[in-house]
Amino acid sequence: MPTKFKNETFTDFTKPVNKKGMEKALAKVRAELGKEHPIVIGGEKIIMPEKLFSYNPSIPSEVIGIFQKANIDLAEKAVESAASTFESWKNILAKKRAEYLFKAASLMRKRKFEFSALLTYEVGKSWAEADADTAEAIDFLEFYGREMLRLAAPQPLTKTAGEKNELRYIPLGVGVCVPPWNFALAIMVGMTSAAVVAGNTVVLKPSSDSPAIGYKFFQLMEEAGLPKGVINFITGPGGAVGDTMVAHPKTRFISFTGSKEVGIHINELAAKVVPGQIWLKRVIAEMGGKDSIIIDHETDLDAAAQATVASAFGYQGQKCSAASRAIVVASVYDKFVGKVAERTKKLTVGLPEDPASYMGPVVNKGSMQKIMQYIATAVKEGGKIVAGGKHYDMEGYFVEPTVIADVEPMATISQEEIFGPVLAIIKAKDFDHALEIANNTEFGLTGGVWTKNKKKQEKAKNEFHAGNFYINRKITGALVGVHPFGGFNLSGTDSKAGGRDYLLLFTQAKVISQKIK
Repeated sequence: MPTKFKNETFTDFTKPVNKKGMEKALAKVRAELGKEHPIVIGGEKIIMPEKLFSYNPSIPSEVIGIFQKANIDLAEKAVESAASTFESWKNILAKKRAEYLFKAASLMRKRKFEFSALLTYEVGKSWAEADADTAEAIDFLEFYGREMLRLAAPQPLTKTAGEKNELRYIPLGVGVCVPPWNFALAIMVGMTSAAVVAGNTVVLKPSSDSPAIGYKFFQLMEEAGLPKGVINFITGPGGAVGDTMVAHPKTRFISFTGSKEVGIHINELAAKVVPGQIWLKRVIAEMGGKDSIIIDHETDLDAAAQATVASAFGYQGQKCSAASRAIVVASVYDKFVGKVAERTKKLTVGLPEDPASYMGPVVNKGSMQKIMQYIATAVKEGGKIVAGGKHYDMEGYFVEPTVIADVEPMATISQEEIFGPVLAIIKAKDFDHALEIANNTEFGLTGGVWTKNKKKQEKAKNEFHAGNFYINRKITGALVGVHPFGGFNLSGTDSKAGGRDYLLLFTQAKVISQKIK
């Protein structure tokens, strides 16, 4: 039996040995950039005439990797291959399936710096953010392996005379896994390993912004000994390739993390029963947020400001859990705005491979342009820029951490997910009014309050409608097993990744009753 689950320790880069290890990994990974990688279906490596390129958002002229542009025929082939492999994989004992995850976790732990270095180059993560991403990926492998062992053990049922009864959690079938680029390793590893350890087979389609990280994980699972065809690796356009796999009659479930718009589209497409399909498809979706921190007058404003800045600008605000709104009671509004602006102006922006950089680039040019449009819209609608507001005149996609005060509760940047380093500050009459504002969006992912008042804390626990709610701390940084993660409303299906409920989404319960003398 494995030991009790424990979260992977974050790397202390102030220690010379760790700093040197990361520097060495950055040099090693950079030397390997620009290679071409295949599509892999059922163990077969496939090269296509049309290519996809992954670029470094810090230095867009630098090619991270060259990938294949799949077509509809390959998308169908991937699902068919996964369906064929499922017939044997579903019969592998849970203990053996879990061992593959534990082996992969051990391998990733040994190469933690290499995975983090690739995250730094391909999606612009700072050392600390990349390390946290890799640590979370290791946690998912360890946690879900143990969870499958728990579910495979005899389950408690009410006893009745004359019968022997048991409940088994059996796999669903073929899953299509569509992870995002922002937690390019952790979320991908989490959704894929959960599906596989539960006995399903998978077609993995990483984001077009992070295919190199996807392929590195795929290679790791091969090295861990996972049989061919259990995970199939495919790259290509979401429209044609993604839709084909979602709509395929042999697809049993879709695990998706990304934008609200794409999540809704997947849900609609999956809901349609097509000829040859004998089930209702299951959709496991996490679709973003518009997350708020409420700042009460009964609190430590310095600590609240520090937590707000960390929540808003960690990884350039490109987290679905990021604080994009600070809702501040009127009596401390001006003072809090000043404290946040002051701290924000001190943040360092630069190449993420430089350990001195707190923030790196946003993921691509389109994202940078969209962020700048949101900032312009905010000013047109009456917002006041108190920090940042511009993008840097340099090769990469670098945007200043931006704080916009005097934002109206229903303003565009108060309602729409920006996914960038932009914090809107909203004035509330009092704590109750702040709670009303916090709940005025179509999302419900994360949120938090800063107050020392116990009655207000209890009221917020009940009324703040978010899947992950925090009191007197930052609202990012959910840990596997500690803070099961997933939200309400159009933030998704409240799938609670990293929790005891999660594997149930990839299984179905079968009850067996046998008459005995």
